Order: sequence, then structure tokens, then C-alpha cells
Amino acid sequence: MSASIYNDIAQAYAAAAEKAPGLKARFAAAGFDPAAVGSLADLTRLPVMKKEELLKIQREDPPFGGFLASDLKDVGRIYVSPGPIFEPALSGGGGHGLDLLFKSAGVGAGDVVLNTWMYHLVPAGLLFDEAAQAAGATVIPGGVGNTELQAQIIVETGVTSICASTAFFLTLADKVIETYGRDAWKVKTAFLGGEMGDWMAKRRRIEADYGVSTWAAYATADLGLVGYEDDGEGYVVHSDRVVQICDPVSGEQVPQGEPGEVVVTARDATWPMIRFGTGDSAFALESNEDGSVSRISALQGRVGAAVKVREIFVYPRVIEEVVIATPGAKAAQAVVTRENDREMIRISLVLEDGANGSDAETAAAEAFKLCARIRVDGVSIVAELPEGADLIVNEKDA
Repeated sequence: MSASIYNDIAQAYAAAAEKAPGLKARFAAAGFDPAAVGSLADLTRLPVMKKEELLKIQREDPPFGGFLASDLKDVGRIYVSPGPIFEPALSGGGGHGLDLLFKSAGVGAGDVVLNTWMYHLVPAGLLFDEAAQAAGATVIPGGVGNTELQAQIIVETGVTSICASTAFFLTLADKVIETYGRDAWKVKTAFLGGEMGDWMAKRRRIEADYGVSTWAAYATADLGLVGYEDDGEGYVVHSDRVVQICDPVSGEQVPQGEPGEVVVTARDATWPMIRFGTGDSAFALESNEDGSVSRISALQGRVGAAVKVREIFVYPRVIEEVVIATPGAKAAQAVVTRENDREMIRISLVLEDGANGSDAETAAAEAFKLCARIRVDGVSIVAELPEGADLIVNEKDA
């Protein structure tokens, strides 16, 4: 990676620290001078900041924890990730780099894209929408649900590409074929949400069964696009990102091919994500001369305690909030499984003697939806949980 990106980082983050007291405090605590950054080694002197740390800082100093290096009038949107974590969206055309994925897939002018990603609170829907339009395509903002209507839309508007979770893509494809026949299915490209486990094998089956090419990108609400698929393995790293694969405890970069936490520094510093630990695990497939990563593998899982369920990260804090909000609840545990290609999450509740079980189940389900922004698939009352039981148990890849 050229020295110019480190010069840009040095200038941008030195200026940002003067506008963002939280960022300035982070640098001061580490004895880190952003203006002195001239190489990857210089950058690595700053300890990694975890997503959980950002969450804590924002609770202490809402909404942005003193990290916004811009005026509020320049913030176009505020996204809300589970936690909640607030992420300001500033300038960044093309879906903050996601247009590179559409261009890589050959989707552009003349294509009609049905975008089923969520448009409220989280950035996925808007990022895909902006990116597809920047690539020249026409977008239908579909969202999730209304399967019969969306199947009709696919057929009657000539949809050529769908952006969706794997499960919802399969639901839509099967509904079109069931209702209108195989000849009505004209979709050629699918942009699917990344999954763990047999992700690539599942994609190959989809490609064979539905006659589409499948594509994916690695993006986060904090950073926008980190990497995208091209004709090679894994994800090619966005040219405006410095990516490292680091030991999740020490923060030291690990050798190429060894799994670790994806740590990212953005060139732009209006929302200053520098040495930011995403919590995702991957390994480097290719590296630049300076040791930064130019291509990363598919994600291997989470290095922290959060579990990704239907494209949303559910943190242990959510289960704590469920206990607090549920009358008579003493403890709770969520278990995530995969059933028929769908990720399921169920909650077990331990109640005080005399507590109303029906009311508790309703309250727990409502609290979970409020905090995590996805629905729980079931709430059950249990006599007890194992001592020291984890708040979230991930069994979907078992």
C-alpha cells in the first residue's frame, strides 16, 4: 500500500482529534500522535478499539461518544445498530463504496434491482439502494415480507437482480416459480448476505438451482464497504481502507493465513474509525508490501460474544435487557440454531415463584424485538439454567 494513504490518515485524524474530544482522549490515553503516522507500523502503535468499547463510550456520552469529527448539520442520516450503537452517515456516494460490488458483478444500466434489505435504522437497505443506482441500475425498494406481491413485482417489472438474505431470496424464487412457472424466472444476479458454515456450498447450490450468479460484500455500519468479491477468492479490500488481521486479545497483527479479528482504519476521518476492531474473524489471503491486507477470506465467525442472527448481531446485553424488562424474570438465555436454512433464536426464561408465565413470555418477546430489532422465534419458561450459563449460545453451525 502506498505511503499516500498513511499521509492522508495522518492529516485527517490529526484534524479530527481537534474536533472530536472522544477521539482526542483515545489518542492521549495511548500516547499516540496521529500526525506522526507514516506507515503501517506507526498506525499499529494505537491499540484496537472494540465495538463493545464504542457502545460503552456512547452510553456514557450519547449519541456519538465524542467521536464525531464533523458538525451535526453535515450528518445526512443516523443509523442505529443493536446495542444501540449510533453511526452517523456523512458524505460517501455510491453506497459508501458498495457500488464497486455491483460493477464487479456487471450489474448497471438496464438492470432492475429488487432490494429487500431493511431500510429503517440499519444502513443495509439504503447502502445497497445508493450503490445500485450509482452503478447505473434501477432500484425497487422492496424490503422484507409481502412475498406474493414481491413475486408479482419480479415478474411484471422484469427484475434482473435481487439483493436479499439467502433465506428470503429462496422464498421469493420459489414463490415466483410456484405461482408463475419456471419460465417467468428471469433473475440473473443475486447479492446475498454473508453467512458462516457452508456458505459457499449453499451459494453453489443456489446458482445451479436458480440459474443466477451470486455475489457478496463485507461491509459494516461503522465503515461502509470493507471488501467486495471480484473474480478471486474472498474479498478484495477497498482502496480507502487499511485492513489488518489481528490477535483479538493483544491487537498484534497475525501472520498471513492465520485467523484473527478484522481491524480496519478508514482513510476518511469525519466518523473516525481508526484501528477499529469489527469483531469479525477472517484471515489474510493476500497482503501488500507493507503488510496490510489486500484480500481477506470469507468471514469465519465472531471473535466476541455477539452472535449474528438473520444479518443482525445480537449482543449479550440484549438478553440482559430482556431480563430487566420482563416482570418476574430472574435469568434468561438465548440459543441460536439453524433450521431448514433459516437462523432461529429462542429464549429460555427463569422466573420468580408466582410470576405470570404468559405475561413474562409476551414481555420478553417484546423487549427482545425492541432491543435487537428482530423477532424471537419462541420464549419458554424453564426451572433453571446451568450455573454460569452464557447469555447467548450459538448452535447454528454445530
